[in-house]
Amino acid sequence: MTFDLTSRAVTVVPPAGPLRGRVAPPGSKSITNRALLLAGLARGTSHLTGALKSDDTRLMAEALRAMGVRVDEPGDTEFVVAGDGRLRAPSGPLFLGNAGTATRFLTAAVASVDGTVVVDGDAHMRKRPIRPLVDALAELGIAVDAASGCPPVTVRGTGRIAAGRVSVDAGLSSQYVSALLMMAPLAEGEIAVALAGADIGARGYVDLTLAAMRSFGADVAQRDAATWTVRPTGYRAADFHVEPDASAATYLWAAEALTGGAIDLGVAPGGFTQPDARAKAVIDAFPHLPAVIDGSQMQDAVPTLAVLAAFNATPVRFTGIANLRVKECDRVRALSTELDRIRPGLARESGDDLLVASDPGLAGQRLPTAIATYADHRIAMSFALAGLKISGLTILDPGCVAKTYPGYWDMLAGLGVGLEAG
Repeated sequence: MTFDLTSRAVTVVPPAGPLRGRVAPPGSKSITNRALLLAGLARGTSHLTGALKSDDTRLMAEALRAMGVRVDEPGDTEFVVAGDGRLRAPSGPLFLGNAGTATRFLTAAVASVDGTVVVDGDAHMRKRPIRPLVDALAELGIAVDAASGCPPVTVRGTGRIAAGRVSVDAGLSSQYVSALLMMAPLAEGEIAVALAGADIGARGYVDLTLAAMRSFGADVAQRDAATWTVRPTGYRAADFHVEPDASAATYLWAAEALTGGAIDLGVAPGGFTQPDARAKAVIDAFPHLPAVIDGSQMQDAVPTLAVLAAFNATPVRFTGIANLRVKECDRVRALSTELDRIRPGLARESGDDLLVASDPGLAGQRLPTAIATYADHRIAMSFALAGLKISGLTILDPGCVAKTYPGYWDMLAGLGVGLEAG
């Protein structure tokens, strides 16, 4: 039976024993959207396997189609992408929902278009900052405007990107750096991309970008810790395999820890190149998690770790997570609010840190609670983990998991977790 993602709510029934089984996590959203874009910018036909099919990757694929790229989907985890190395002006705005990767990456890539492109999103995306990327593009002489500092962004391209040096403030998101790097091979000459300041959110995602670019023929070198140079090679088509999603894996690792189970993911933790895989070492310490967890380089794992911390033996402070305030929702606020909803005093904000008081005695209690998810897939999936130990926990808007893991509820059911749709 397939869970109905249009359900208004789902109540998680704690399993009677440890969760055991084999689960194949979906492909990485981060890598899939990088590979889709690079394949769309390449000359020739690329075959992507192991890819994620979700709301975010669908929106990227639709945007590429709107700009003249052929994107076929012969299988559940496959894309075949064919193009001539050029994007063309679409007939209307590119609507990208709340897909941060697609919005940031395409804002830079469409600078190569000869014509005007409007990059837009839903009400949530229109609150997510993009000014640092817009300023960087303007520094390269690209005509670009975002009146509110958030989408919609209007890019008036001439079909040419000049060579040069560009600096970008990546304190809010490493995606700004990745966007500029992926655009750079389309320029007329070498481009140097430099960080403005030392801060960068989740540097490991830049490494994912560099690896994907090289797979599609880019010549990019890191000159120092804050500067990359990219030659004007363009891209060539490639066959590319997407690894499983490490962020999705964190839910399964946490489910193991909470229930004393054993879930085979088909890939060892060391087999992931994504930064969120670092969370496995932290999860393995449960119920004695560190007193302080720096989430700066594994940001999407923080909701999982915060819910796990609620059942830890001792309190946990999460630091380095200010960037979580500009994700799909303000995740620091959401985590604090919803943990506190489960039991008053369970969590609170301290500046941009999150303090989780921890209470092992929560396990086994019946605490009827409706968890608001703020249209954020990671809030929904992480709080479902609390339902493995607490009776009466209801997740509102469970369909929001379609953003990155449409089969999440089916996965839990397959492991023996009871689900009551409402």
